[in-house]
Amino acid sequence: MRHLHLDPVGGIAGDMFVAALLDAAPDLTRDCLHAAEAVSGASCSLHPHHDGSLAGARFTVAAAAPSHDHVAWTAIRTRLHAAPLPAAARDHALGIFAALAAAEAAVHGIALEAVTFHEVGAVDSIADIVAAALLIAAQADADGPATWSCAPLPLGGGRVATAHGTLPLPAPATVRLLRGFAVIDDGIGGERVTPTGAAVLRHLGADRPPPAGPRRLGASGIGFGTRRLPGVANMLRVLETEPTAAAPGHRDLAVIGFEVDDQTAEDLAAGLERIRAVPGVLDALQMPALGKKGRMATHVQVLATPAALEAVVAACFAETATIGLRTHLVAGRTLARRTRTVAVEGRTVRVKCANRPGGATAKAEDDDVRPIGGHAARVRLRRAAERMAAEEPAGDE
Repeated sequence: MRHLHLDPVGGIAGDMFVAALLDAAPDLTRDCLHAAEAVSGASCSLHPHHDGSLAGARFTVAAAAPSHDHVAWTAIRTRLHAAPLPAAARDHALGIFAALAAAEAAVHGIALEAVTFHEVGAVDSIADIVAAALLIAAQADADGPATWSCAPLPLGGGRVATAHGTLPLPAPATVRLLRGFAVIDDGIGGERVTPTGAAVLRHLGADRPPPAGPRRLGASGIGFGTRRLPGVANMLRVLETEPTAAAPGHRDLAVIGFEVDDQTAEDLAAGLERIRAVPGVLDALQMPALGKKGRMATHVQVLATPAALEAVVAACFAETATIGLRTHLVAGRTLARRTRTVAVEGRTVRVKCANRPGGATAKAEDDDVRPIGGHAARVRLRRAAERMAAEEPAGDE
């Protein structure tokens, strides 16, 4: 699946987002400008820009006449429903504005339907959001919509004059939209993330980490803002990546590790059984370790699918005495394998068959053999089941 990573070196605003994506995919420029102009009524353009160090693009909007009218969220919603936009682009534009409206309603303590946009209701912001929506829709491919991530955002700071009076920066609506995102203070003030830029990020769900594992770098683009920042390029960079061809048997794994020295072996064993039952857990191992102060401890390692990481971490904290653990993602390899079920000596036995470089191997499931009394009987049943599974034709599962 295609993934796009945003690098807000100077920050992010709606026009910077549009310029960066069009710089990466210039073939979309005509359709993007046409859609933005049709909905906003303004004249939109994309032109090359050089800030003295790097080259990229600038997206500009020129309204026929400046307007500072307040625009109700309900009016913008009606306009978007009637606009000549592809369905996917319309949905994204509505989603971006809806995120912004929800933030404004929350910070001002009013009902959602009562929200009236001031600065964001201007035609340039409408053009920015419509253009952004069309570009987001264009990122979908045969595998579905693209995924997005964002590097830590510069906070900025100071004060800004608005229709609500003088407000702190980042603006209150921006702060609410960026909840959960990583931020940094690079010492440069001003408005580094606009409400429109923040609404785009929230709509994209770009607060997630980039995909794990190797990926192939594709197109990239740079979108410039209007301000000049001291010592930093006021730019937003976008990087497109796609998965590399996976090697046979490749899989991504989440590894959770920790040590316990104050939990009884009996209770830890019960906790690990419950952890193994968490969906997405592949295995949970324990081994002796020598901890601080010469204490004997147990090292625990849990393997899980990356999607299950948060649930497994919660289970580790709930079922063991640990108060801290380590997590990381690794690339794994597996042999081609399948499970066959055979009937032997009146019993049903599952057998795991694997294709190794030196030939196929078969291993009977211990849970199906364990109920048999006597070591010799268990060995006989296990060998018979493994032989029958190995002799079955490859097409019979």
